[in-house]
Amino acid sequence: MEYNTPSRRPAQLAAFGRLLDVLDRLRAECPWDRKQTMQTLRHLTIEETYELADAILREDLPDVQKELGDVMLHLTFYAKIASEQGRFDIADVLNAQCDKLIHRHPHIYGDVQVADEEDVKRNWEQLKLKEKGNDSVLGGVPVSLPALVKAMRIQEKARGAGFDWEEKAQVWAKVQEELAEFGAEFRDGDVVDPARAAAEFGDLLFSLVNFARFAGINPEEALEQTNRKFIHRFRYLETEVTRSGRALADLTLAEMDQYWNAAKHLPVTGPESNSTK
Repeated sequence: MEYNTPSRRPAQLAAFGRLLDVLDRLRAECPWDRKQTMQTLRHLTIEETYELADAILREDLPDVQKELGDVMLHLTFYAKIASEQGRFDIADVLNAQCDKLIHRHPHIYGDVQVADEEDVKRNWEQLKLKEKGNDSVLGGVPVSLPALVKAMRIQEKARGAGFDWEEKAQVWAKVQEELAEFGAEFRDGDVVDPARAAAEFGDLLFSLVNFARFAGINPEEALEQTNRKFIHRFRYLETEVTRSGRALADLTLAEMDQYWNAAKHLPVTGPESNSTK
């Protein structure tokens, strides 16, 4: 089937309308759906978003399709609740999004000239800052973002305002400086001042995120790849030890290392997931 064609638009619109119709009926007749509020849905939405992210990492397109449906349901559910309160509905949501996209792409819908992707991102951040009326360029960074992702967004927004290193070598020198300062918080392998050591470790992580950005590496994705690699190797360790009739607690660290080193030479057949599904 050809999906990316204008001929699919009627089917797409009909499917979206069907979702709205189904949600209307569930909201009217299902006790669970009637009970939901934006607050009760919030943690479920976060869970569904992570499940979608997991499916993307696994490159499991059938699962991506399913999880997209779950996320779409939640988005329309919030709009449905707001419409019942007389605040807005899904049409307002989608039209506002279209207006925002048009406004933030003046190089497409206007006469602004851009040289490359960096110009596009810089214009986007400047327009976003004007729209929201924030006192700070960093005002648009959500407080509840995970720390690693937040560090990356803070640096990207600062760059959009022109506050950034000029050369990659300067950023690498900063990493070395922060590493030395973190190392100085230890004496004979012991932490001298836990609070200061934690602060220096945070500085080191922030500088590493900065260097990753300059190197074109997404630090969140890179760390998640390492997490999945560790899970893959540790599961191999557990499986092989069980096959040998022993328990992990019975092995020495040297014996565990033998299994671990063997796991390093085995191909990872696909992105690992920590899900029990």
